[in-house]
Amino acid sequence: MSRAATSARPPGRPRSGVNAVVFAATLSTIQELGYARATVDRIAAKAGVAKTTIYRRWPSKGVLIVDCLLDALGPVPLEGAGRAELMSSVIYWIAAKIGEPGVGDAFAGVFSDAVSDPALREVLSARFQDPYRLALQDALGEPEHRVLLFIDVVVGTLLHRMGMTGEPMAEADVDALAEMVVPHFAGAKDGRGEE
Repeated sequence: MSRAATSARPPGRPRSGVNAVVFAATLSTIQELGYARATVDRIAAKAGVAKTTIYRRWPSKGVLIVDCLLDALGPVPLEGAGRAELMSSVIYWIAAKIGEPGVGDAFAGVFSDAVSDPALREVLSARFQDPYRLALQDALGEPEHRVLLFIDVVVGTLLHRMGMTGEPMAEADVDALAEMVVPHFAGAKDGRGEE
């Protein structure tokens, strides 16, 4: 076999494998050190890759975190026989995801960074929020402003609890959140009890 035939693949890890390793290292580093101390240098060291490997794929820590969160969350589950069941399933899904190791901290940290970083806000809006918003708009037949409010109320409450206690919201409190939020959004399209 010729040398050219044996070295068709470039040296190093396969590209798809690098993303998985970096995402796992990102969440692990955030869980161990907290969002602020989880620098790209530390994430690269934990992943066993060069810092340049990370910067070739993600131009900043914030963009890395957005892609890491998209990978950790996956698609929104659109399950349920009706609007109320679908909205409840979304609430329980995001509460569970925020409770996974490193995910809630990463979520809260990147949102905090975006307050003073317009470019990161744009990435969060276009690459992170919009796909979930559009899926919910389509599934619920709701206008953008109502879906955004639903997202704000649910995610904001869950992240606030994590920020105040350092822990994800307890199951009983997620039940109470769903009981408060779902009737408002699922019962009527205009929010006043009228279809």
